[in-house]
Amino acid sequence: MFDSVFKDIKYYLKFGDIITRLIIINVIIFFITALTNAFAPTFYHQVLPYLAVPSDISVLLYRPWTLITHGFIHDGLWHVIFNMLTLYWFGNIAGDLLNFRRILPVFLSGILFGALFFIASGYFNPSVGGYAVGASAGVMAIVFMAVMASPDYEISLILLGRVKIKYIGIVVLFLDLIGVAGQSNSGGHAAHIGGAIIGMLYVFGLRNGFDIFSSKASSPKTKKSAKRTLKVVHKKQPFSDKNSDSNSLQDQVDQILDKIKKDGYNSLSDVEKDILYKASNTEN
Repeated sequence: MFDSVFKDIKYYLKFGDIITRLIIINVIIFFITALTNAFAPTFYHQVLPYLAVPSDISVLLYRPWTLITHGFIHDGLWHVIFNMLTLYWFGNIAGDLLNFRRILPVFLSGILFGALFFIASGYFNPSVGGYAVGASAGVMAIVFMAVMASPDYEISLILLGRVKIKYIGIVVLFLDLIGVAGQSNSGGHAAHIGGAIIGMLYVFGLRNGFDIFSSKASSPKTKKSAKRTLKVVHKKQPFSDKNSDSNSLQDQVDQILDKIKKDGYNSLSDVEKDILYKASNTEN
């Protein structure tokens, strides 16, 4: 049985998309740290400060790697489950709309800026202290990457039915803003806001023709060029307008992008979905 599990893990790490890989890596690390904490708690608590990001800058100067490593450590089963489920749901939305290659840099940037916001919050709220762990800031970056790309995209929630993701984003951000002023995990809420800002700014940049993580990024000259930066893809296959059948295909894609932005992906007709599928599978 375990041999089969290891083969599956190896397969998905090698051939899975970036969302699957991130989830597997986080879950594996969680199992390792949880088992270490259970059977060697003294050792675990000695090592943890070298993985979790500290609120004290003087400590951070000697452990700069913790700005990233803390994002792969979780302190409880529900903590990792909630983060990974959210990453799966919104990561696939963002990846389908904006290209899966953009997920990892945004996720890592969210973790980084979340850590910086956590540290900064300590200067305004004396209750913030100690260390922070968790991928929540990186996940929030992906959530708001999806929300900004297609605010009217709908998902089904238990008891609530179909809900547009822009309302989920508003509620989550509202709760974090309130949480920052509280005395319980205010630093964590500040980190969430830092991640959300990264997701929003990144998509804002794409709409204006600038991709900070791409060497091809440049300032837009026209409204149309800005739209072309925000490309739709089907799974992992990026769409490049230089290989489109004609300029008319790109015009149709631009119009469909506007429709997704306004009414969500589910508002598309079968013909429009076929056009996106054709465009997304055009070879570079």
